[in-house]
Parts: sequence; C-alpha cells; structure tokens
Amino acid sequence: MDETAARERLVDRLRERGRASDERVLAAMEAVPRHEFVPEPQRGQAYRDRPLPIGEGQTISAPHMVAVMADRLDLEPGRDVLEVGTGCGYHAAVTAELVGADHVYSVEYHHSLAERARARLARTGYGDVSVRAGDGREGWSEHAPYDRAYLTCAAADFPGAVVDQVRPGGSVLGPIGTRRQTLVRGAVRPDGSLDREDHGGVRFVEMQ
Repeated sequence: MDETAARERLVDRLRERGRASDERVLAAMEAVPRHEFVPEPQRGQAYRDRPLPIGEGQTISAPHMVAVMADRLDLEPGRDVLEVGTGCGYHAAVTAELVGADHVYSVEYHHSLAERARARLARTGYGDVSVRAGDGREGWSEHAPYDRAYLTCAAADFPGAVVDQVRPGGSVLGPIGTRRQTLVRGAVRPDGSLDREDHGGVRFVEMQ
C-alpha cells in the first residue's frame, strides 16, 4: 500500500466533508503517518475513517474525530496542551504538529500503552511529546497551567483536577456522558467554572 497516497486521499475526504475549518489541522493530519501508530495486524486499515483496536480494550480514534477535536481546540503554535488518554500516541502527534511537540503533555492509564506510545512518538519524530503513565483524572500538575486540555475517553464530566490545571481563558474538550456521549467544549472562566458548548453526539471508550 502507498501510505502517502492513502493519507492524502483520507485528508481530501475530510476536507470535502468539512471536518475541519482550519486548513492547518488538515495539514497536520496529512503530516502524521497514522499507519505507524496502528498495530501491525490493523495497518491495512490505517487510512480508513474509523476507530481501530490498539490493545487493552482501547482504540485509536477515527481520523475525522481527531480532526474535529483539533479544530474545536484552536491549537496555535506554542500553546501548552494536556491530553488525557495517550492510547497509541496518534492524537498527540497531530496535536504536536499544531503546537510543537515540546508543548504536549499526555497521560495514559495503561503502562504498556504509554511505553509503546512513547517509542512510536520518538520513532516518528515526535519524541519531545511528554508521556507518563497514571490516572488521567489527576491531570499532570507539574506542567500546569495549560492553555488547552482534551479527553480522548468519555467521562461523566470533566475531571476537576484537569479543569483546575487549565488557565482562565483556556478551554477543555472531551466526550461527556456515559450511555449517551456529547462532545463538549468548556471555556474556563476567571472563577474556574466552565462556559459549555455542545458539539454533537460521539462515541468513545470510557475513562478508566
């Protein structure tokens, strides 16, 4: 398979369907080799617009959802970003393309996934992304405050510690709900509360 051509076709489809209003997001999607983040048995499907299993009951998100989330977050170079749920590292790599790898901090619940993601990120040129294994509900206070934070797994609500680690004027984004999930963006007010916007129904694995 010609991975470069397949990736270009995928991005063309995302563009046609209006998945991202920011052309920089689509350029980031085109730059990241998704097949490198997919387990070997799944690589033939790497450029289909669908989630794929990566082990430990987790998935790599469908490309259109990664594009939608990056677009909603308004990721500018130099903004510090917290990711909850590293998974295979693909979403972090797309974020790194937009803000710079040394501005991305990602927390993964499963030690095995964190180790593999760290190795993949280094191999594909995103070695400056910081990854640690731990409870994503606690965020990563050492590098706070962040300009943006996002969840790649569904939660009943945004974890309080994660919201607290985002600076006023920043924003959090993630799938909120259990049986029925909605992609929610919360702008952090000066008092730490959130001004929420709903961005439609989604389906993610639940936070562990």
